[in-house]
Amino acid sequence: MYTKRIFSPRDLLIWTRRELVLLLGIAVVPVVLYDVLDQRWIYLPWLPIALVGTAVAFILSFQNNAAYDRTWEARKIWGGIVNSSRAWAMMVNDFISNRVATEPATDAELRKIRQRLVRRHVAWMTSLRHALRASRPWEHVNQEKTNREWAARIQIREHHVSLAEDIADSVEPGEGPAVCGRANPAAQILALQSRDLAGLRERGLIDDFRHVRMQDVLNELVYGQGKSERIKNFPYPRQYATLNLTLLWIFIVLIPFGLVREFAELGEEIASVAPALSQRFVWLSVPFSLVVMWVFHTIERIGRTTENPFEGSVNDVPISTMSRAIEIDLRQMIGDDPASIPAPLEPKHSTQS
Repeated sequence: MYTKRIFSPRDLLIWTRRELVLLLGIAVVPVVLYDVLDQRWIYLPWLPIALVGTAVAFILSFQNNAAYDRTWEARKIWGGIVNSSRAWAMMVNDFISNRVATEPATDAELRKIRQRLVRRHVAWMTSLRHALRASRPWEHVNQEKTNREWAARIQIREHHVSLAEDIADSVEPGEGPAVCGRANPAAQILALQSRDLAGLRERGLIDDFRHVRMQDVLNELVYGQGKSERIKNFPYPRQYATLNLTLLWIFIVLIPFGLVREFAELGEEIASVAPALSQRFVWLSVPFSLVVMWVFHTIERIGRTTENPFEGSVNDVPISTMSRAIEIDLRQMIGDDPASIPAPLEPKHSTQS
């Protein structure tokens, strides 16, 4: 339900087209020096290049594993939020009643209380989404042009709509400005929910046991929010990220200087069979260098764009889609008018936000 398409080969080439041009230039330079300018000393032995390549492969593997772990943990956290949200709606629907009430409420008032608690929960999810989508200096979605292009295509709602506007229909009059004026609106909304539960307990609309169970669900939501904020606010260690990028570019620059001599020697070996081809065989090192450089660079960039699972890139956790699905489930549980329930978010370009 919350899956997203991984880039197709065509998408991947479009996404990395700027790097492809740069890498092509790097691949051509040694060949021009070697063949056109006749600088036959322009080459490097493969042994040092292979040693650097081995180190690069190890650190890229470490980076991608760590990045995937961060994304998978984020997905599990939001899976827990989905479960706790549904539990919250069921408890709101079934626990709040006049069974032990000291101040009985009318059916209309009970319905209004249930709607208030569920819609405020929707406001909590919205506030958390806005906090998680806020930009951080180490995130990549706004640092590279192609990332910005993809973000513009999928239209992350939190980047275009203010929090106050987004929760206006989900909170009580006066709560919106008060919540939005605080440093952590999502935490303030949970505090409002807890205060509301205390008031319902005093009226006897929920008994002690049910109050404790509902408070436990709020605590689970607090934990889910805290875990999400931990991933958001603690980046992949910058010393590793800097080392990865530095070694990668050293390796990329060295590759064409190793391949140019290899292909020149191959050309000399086929001179007796295909003399015309042998004279320009060294130029075949350009596409082979380009492929190797592109593979390593793309693996590094995929890891780099996966390490922050909430920033709003194409392959992040689709928290907007998940939140809308939760909202639909919860409002249907409490019997809201179907016409007032928003439709699911449709994928754009086969991608969910």
